[in-house]
Amino acid sequence: MELDITSPGNERVKRLRRLRNRRSRDAEGLFVVEEERIISRAIRAGRQPVEVYWCPELCDRPTGIDAPVVTMSEEAADRASYRTSSSGLIALFPYFSFSPHDLELPASPLLLVAESIEKPGNLGALLRIADGAGADGLVVVGADVDLFNPNAVRSSTGALFTVQIAVFSDPANVVDWLEHRGVESLAAVPGGTTTLWDADLTGPRALWVGSEAFGLSAGALERLPHTVSIPMAGASDSLNTSVAAALLVYEAIRQRTTQAGGPANLS
Repeated sequence: MELDITSPGNERVKRLRRLRNRRSRDAEGLFVVEEERIISRAIRAGRQPVEVYWCPELCDRPTGIDAPVVTMSEEAADRASYRTSSSGLIALFPYFSFSPHDLELPASPLLLVAESIEKPGNLGALLRIADGAGADGLVVVGADVDLFNPNAVRSSTGALFTVQIAVFSDPANVVDWLEHRGVESLAAVPGGTTTLWDADLTGPRALWVGSEAFGLSAGALERLPHTVSIPMAGASDSLNTSVAAALLVYEAIRQRTTQAGGPANLS
């Protein structure tokens, strides 16, 4: 097979590398997705790439893709890849909106709200948690949120395309938006007014988590009178953001499942 790209110095390889940078992504309105598993989940969720780069030496030809497929050598693929070595498949997807107006919520939604999450990998993990638990959406608060960062995309394992997402710059706007929909907020903080096990998480709820370094902002806490904490038996007073979020969301699902008459173990 004659390849379209053989040299790692090819201009299209350089372009893929430039798209690691947010400024380049924002300028083109495109972001990079690697790995067949994640690309397939994006397509099943109704998203189509605009271009695909495929290395025949590393994987089978992709199927179900309605976009041009560019073939490339293994050396070129490794150079283009965000990983140490390429899996053989790289796709370019167009940006899509994270408007709260696009969220379709049930009568009693369960939302995860994440404020000022500084690490893209944590953003991806939160998406994966929301997807795995079956939460109704992830609300992200922060002016500099970059959900199309390669680390966020990769760590989400495709949940970027399956979870409903809304992005706000100001926590006060989130509280107003939630209150308008009859959703009660609970802020996860050390020493909360109630523990995770005693909190009622069965109604319309939004569970708030903050950054690893600083937790929730003072501006957010001023509007969030209901607080909940995760019992800690050791010297540490908090957990990794994604671990805390997983405990909160899965406890909410457990309570809801039990209330509905289902099994308490979620199996």
